[in-house]
Amino acid sequence: MKNLFSTLTSLFLILALLYFSFARLLPDANYTTSGFSMDRAFSHVEQIGQNPHAVGTTKHAFVRNYIVQQLQKMGLEVQTQEGYCLSDDGILVKPINIVSRIPGTNPDAKALVLMSHYDSNPHSAKGASDAGSGVATILESIRAFLSNQTSHENDIIILFTDAEELGLNGAKLFVNEHDWANDAGLVLNFEARGSGGPSNMIVETNGGNSGLIASFNQANVEFPVATSLMYSVYKLLPNDTDSTIFREDKNINSFFFAFIDDHYDYHTALDSPQRLDKSSLAHQASYLMPLLKHFSNTNLDNLHAENDDVYFDLPFSTLVHYPFAWVTPMLILAILLFIGLLLYGFKKRRLKSKELFLGFIPFLVVLIGAPLISFLGWKALLAIYPQYQEILQGFTYNGHFYIAAFVCLTLGIIWFVYARLAKTLTTVNLLIAPITIWLIVCIAIVIGLKGASFFIIPVFLGLLSFWLCIRQRKPMPLLLALINGLSIIILAPLIQFFPVGLGLKMLMVSSLFTVLLFGLLLPVFGFYKRKFIFGSVFLLLSVVFFIKAHLNAQFSEEQPKPNSLVYSFNQDDLKAHWYTYDSILDDWTKSVLGDDPIEYKPEVTFKSKYNTGYTFSKIAPPVSVPEPSIEIIRNDSSSAATTTYHFKIAPNRRLNRMELYTKDTISFKSFSANNLTVGNSDKENEGPHKYKKRYSNHVLTYYVTDMDTLRLSVELDKNHKPEFVLYEASNDLLTNPEVPLQQRNNTMIPKPFVLNDAIISKKTINLNTWDFTPIPKPINVYE
Repeated sequence: MKNLFSTLTSLFLILALLYFSFARLLPDANYTTSGFSMDRAFSHVEQIGQNPHAVGTTKHAFVRNYIVQQLQKMGLEVQTQEGYCLSDDGILVKPINIVSRIPGTNPDAKALVLMSHYDSNPHSAKGASDAGSGVATILESIRAFLSNQTSHENDIIILFTDAEELGLNGAKLFVNEHDWANDAGLVLNFEARGSGGPSNMIVETNGGNSGLIASFNQANVEFPVATSLMYSVYKLLPNDTDSTIFREDKNINSFFFAFIDDHYDYHTALDSPQRLDKSSLAHQASYLMPLLKHFSNTNLDNLHAENDDVYFDLPFSTLVHYPFAWVTPMLILAILLFIGLLLYGFKKRRLKSKELFLGFIPFLVVLIGAPLISFLGWKALLAIYPQYQEILQGFTYNGHFYIAAFVCLTLGIIWFVYARLAKTLTTVNLLIAPITIWLIVCIAIVIGLKGASFFIIPVFLGLLSFWLCIRQRKPMPLLLALINGLSIIILAPLIQFFPVGLGLKMLMVSSLFTVLLFGLLLPVFGFYKRKFIFGSVFLLLSVVFFIKAHLNAQFSEEQPKPNSLVYSFNQDDLKAHWYTYDSILDDWTKSVLGDDPIEYKPEVTFKSKYNTGYTFSKIAPPVSVPEPSIEIIRNDSSSAATTTYHFKIAPNRRLNRMELYTKDTISFKSFSANNLTVGNSDKENEGPHKYKKRYSNHVLTYYVTDMDTLRLSVELDKNHKPEFVLYEASNDLLTNPEVPLQQRNNTMIPKPFVLNDAIISKKTINLNTWDFTPIPKPINVYE
C-alpha cells in the first residue's frame, strides 16, 4: 500500500509539472498591464484583418489609412515613406512605410524602434495574426504609454513597414533611405507565423547577445519564452525578418517576438481575427509594455557585446543566463562528477558491471527504435492520408492529435521495453545509460550548438538523483520527482515545439526528446511496479489520439482544403492551359481539369516559399488577354565589347506581378530595374550574385502597383543575346468575366505560398529577332 501511495503521488506530481510546463508559457486572454486594453487591441486586429490587404490592393490602402488615423488620434505626427526597392534576390516593389516619432528628453540618445509590418501575404491571406496582431500591439501600447505620461529619455520611432511579405522591401527602404534609420539603437519587432501559441523571443545581433539578455531581464517581463537554443538555431538558418535588414545593413540589434502555433492558418484566408488566440495577443502585450518603459530609458549604445550568453526561461523568474565561457567547465564538472559517482557506486557495491552494461540495452533500443518508428509512422500516414500534402506548411489541422499520439506511442514502447529487458536490473544501474547518453549529447552541443548548453542543467539534476539512488536503496519517489521537476519544465515544451514550428516531419524529434526526458526520470519510474500496465495505458492513449486524428482528417468548413487553379495564356502561339499545384484534385479543380488531367512538369517554377511547381494541366480555350507594351532600345558601347539594352515594359491590364526569366544563366555586366541596382560582386572570391554571377534563370519579380511601368537596363557581352521570358499575372481568375469559373465552396480555400487564382500571360523577348526602338536623337535647341 505504501509503494502504491508513493507511486501515485510521484506520478501525480510529474503530470502536474507537465501541465504546468505548458500552462505557464501564456498569460490569460484577459491579461492587462499598465493600462493596456485587450479590447482596444483586438478591435485594431478586427479592422486590419477583416480582408486580404496585400501590396497594391485597395484594402491595402484602407489598412494604411486606418493606421495613420489611429496614430493621428494620439496626437502624433505621421509620415509615409514611398519608393521603389530592389532586394538582393530580385524582388522589386514600391512599399509605403508608415513612420512616426515620439521625442524623448535626451536628443543625443539613440532611438528605440517599435516595428511590425502591415501588409498581408498575397493574395488571399487576411493577415490578422501576421502581422495585424503586431500592429495592434504597438498601437495600443503607444496609446497606453502616452496616456500614462511615461517619461522617457530616448526617442521612440514607430515603424509599420510595407512589403515585408514580398521581400522585406519596406524595411530595406527605411534602413537605407530614411534619415531616422541612423538614429536607431534597438528594434522591437512583432511578428506571427501562425494564429496561436506562446510568443517566442529571439535576438538578432551581429555580435554577442550578453548585453541584450542582461538588459532584457531588467525589464522584468512576466512571461518570457526564450532559449539560447532557438537563438543558435536561428543564426544557423537562412531566416529573414525585417529585423534581419536592420542587423545586416546597419548593425542595429533587435528583439523579435513571434507566436507560431496553429501553423496551418499561416498565410491563408484562415488568418482572420476570429481564429487569433487572444492569449497570444496578450503575450505580445506582456512583452512590449515593460520593454517599452525600460528601453525608452536605457542607453542603447551599451547593448552591444562581444560575448554570448546561454539562457533559458523558468517560471516566476527572468531569464536564467550565464556566459558561453562557462559551458566547457560545466561539462567537464558534470563528467568528473559522473566518474566520481561511478567510483562511489562501485565502492558502495551498489553498481555491478554486468547490470551496468545490460542497462544500456533497453535505453538504446528505445532511443533508436522509438524515433525511427515515429519517422516511419509519419511516412505511412502520408501514404494513408495523401491529402495532408496539400497543406504546404507541413502542420495539419489535426497535428496536435498526432503529436500526442506519437508521444504516447513512444512512452508505451519505453514502458514495454523496460518491462521486458530491465525487469531484473536495479534502478541505480539503469540510470548510467541515460546519463552517459546525455553527456555525449552535451559534448556534441559544446562542439556545434552552444546555445543548447543549458541541457547540462537537467544532467546535474540527474546526477543528484543518481547520488541519492546510490546512497539509498529505496529513495522517496516524490523527492526524486521534485528534484527532476526542473528538467520537466525545461525540456517538455521542446517535445511540442519542433513539430509545431517545423512541421510534423519533426515528430521523430518529439519522440527523441520524450526518450531523453524519460531517461532523466528513471530514478522515479525505475521503482514503479507493473510496468506492463503503464505501457498498455500509453498504447491505449496512443490509439485514442490516432482515432481522434482520423476523425479530424477530412476537410470541412472549419478545416478547408487548400487548392489552386491558374489560367495561362501564351502570347507567342496564342495557346492557353489550365494548371494546378495540387496533388489531390477535388470537385472544384476537377470541374476544369476533369477526372484524368495531364501530369505536368513545369518549365518554370515561380518563386515561392517551398518552390512548389505545377502538377497537372489541361488545354484551355484561349481568351483575350491584353499583352504588354514593350519597347527596347539597343545601345552599343564605344568599345564594341558590350551592348546595353533599355527595356520599357508597360502593362495593359490590372496586374499584381511580373516575372522575368532567361532561358540560360548568362551573367550580366550590369543590371538595373527602375534605376535600382543590387550590390556589386566584382571580386572573384565572392559568392554568387543575382546578376553578375547568376545562379538561376530567374531575373526579376516585380510587384505592380497602379500599373506602373517597369524599366530595365541590362548590359551584356556583345555576343550574348539571351532570350527573355516575361510572365504577367493578375489575381482575378474568379472575377474576370473572360474566364468563367465557379466559386469555391466553403470547404476550400486558395492554396497559400504560390501564385494562385491568377490569369497569367507569357511573352518571349528574343534579342536576336526583336524590332528595337531607335535611339532618340537629341534635340537641337538652336534650330
